[in-house]
Amino acid sequence: MAEIVRAVEWSNWAHTESTRMARIATPRSEAEVAEEVQRAAARGLRVKAVGAGHSFTGVAVTDGVQLRLGALSGVTSIDATRGEATVHAGTPLHVLNDELAQFGFAMPNLGDIDRQSLAGATGTGTHGTGLRLTGLSAGIRALRIVLADGSVVDCSPTQDPELFQAARLGLGALGIVTELTIAVVPAFLLHAVERPEPLFGLLDRLDEEIEGNDHFEFYWFPHTDRTMTKRNNRVPAGTPKQPLPAWRERLDDDLLSNKLFEGLNRLATRVPRTTRPINAVAARALSERQFTDVSHRVFVTARDVRFMESEWAFPRAALADVLLELREWVNTHDELITFPVECRVAAPDDVWLSTAYDRESAYIAIHRYHRQARGAYFAAFEAIATNHGGRPHWGKLHTRDADYLKQVYPRFADFVTVRDRVDPERRFGNAYLERVLGS
Repeated sequence: MAEIVRAVEWSNWAHTESTRMARIATPRSEAEVAEEVQRAAARGLRVKAVGAGHSFTGVAVTDGVQLRLGALSGVTSIDATRGEATVHAGTPLHVLNDELAQFGFAMPNLGDIDRQSLAGATGTGTHGTGLRLTGLSAGIRALRIVLADGSVVDCSPTQDPELFQAARLGLGALGIVTELTIAVVPAFLLHAVERPEPLFGLLDRLDEEIEGNDHFEFYWFPHTDRTMTKRNNRVPAGTPKQPLPAWRERLDDDLLSNKLFEGLNRLATRVPRTTRPINAVAARALSERQFTDVSHRVFVTARDVRFMESEWAFPRAALADVLLELREWVNTHDELITFPVECRVAAPDDVWLSTAYDRESAYIAIHRYHRQARGAYFAAFEAIATNHGGRPHWGKLHTRDADYLKQVYPRFADFVTVRDRVDPERRFGNAYLERVLGS
């Protein structure tokens, strides 16, 4: 029987959502997950699975039973011929990366945080950057899911294909995913080049950078015209590793990007007028660096400073226009922004609720320190985003509802139809899903 803790409070990593739940359960097997769903149904309680709580929205919030799947962790099998790994849904990405590496494999692409569970990351649309690479959900080849009646269903492109298409990025709205079969590739090294550059020179050659690198992203520092660019490219087999020296990694990633950045954000929160000089210094504090290391060590960055985030996807061609409109708003308003703005790209995919469904996509993400008020910044960015046909990241802050989302997701109605079939009583529902999917 799963361990049970009764009537407890919970908040997500960023403290943007909190709830009081009837109980928490920590099932140790798929059978116990099914039992918990059936038990909750008998009591008229709703159920939600949660991973690391890294979603900024209420996608994982419940007032009923919270299932923590940390015990369902690890790679169960690898098929080298097919390039697939079967993985328990509760596996944290950092554990998955290490286990795959032991067998000589890797994820084709990753975001820049690895604390999420695999099911949480795919279920909310986590993506990395790279014009020829899709988000994590598009790499799912098959999955197992516990439905509202407690039944366990296998689905794939040939077995209950509509449920499969919906559940690859299911928002936890269809059931509890317990196992995923994902695409993997032979382990590889990336050569990373990170350097500060002027904003307008970068925008002049933006297409060249996006198309000429395996993975390209950049960060714009508000109140300045400076950016930090990141280019990550695969190297030929046999290339030796040349990781960052330990002292440089501690200086850049631990001291400057975390400890010092935390202190500067606290200062800017108490004394807002220091924001502009802080950004001017931050834009030049990180100097150029190059290194070659295993892929997941290059993709992932330690993020210890807590923040709030909103991220939107647009047609790729809109990237510069959206960023410049956001820059104009920042320059003409009194909001003071300490966090850089992150810009990335992704290939089109066929996942129904993917932000990159059927189009080459650009992503812009804005952040605020978690101790600061959101102010008008997030609302202004959302207004710009919607004017460009933007699709909000499902795990990041936004205010859009089903009426808007059905306009920007061509397969939205198909997803809702599957949801009506497998969870008509909304056993896996919550207030966030009511807003974004409809009742």
